[in-house]
Amino acid sequence: MSHRSVPRPNAADEELAVLAKALGHPARVRVLRLLARREGCIGCDIVADLELAQSTVSEHLRILKAAGLVEGEVDGPRVCYRLSGLGLARLKALVAAL
Repeated sequence: MSHRSVPRPNAADEELAVLAKALGHPARVRVLRLLARREGCIGCDIVADLELAQSTVSEHLRILKAAGLVEGEVDGPRVCYRLSGLGLARLKALVAAL
């Protein structure tokens, strides 16, 4: 019986795990889909479209931003969110390398 060695985690594995965890909730996937359909989106628009509490949407956006999948830009008293092209490209590359 032969045993194959399991590869040790590397930086790419860790990075993919962080991104996968960020995508691990359906509401966060919905946020990404919503942002993909628009140039940018004000936080209150996301709340209205998702029909979730503002605090819940804020937490999902925080997680997506921390993972590098979403960017936020302050526009006066509001924040405009958009997809991060670099973050999505990195996710695509890491998944393709599986």
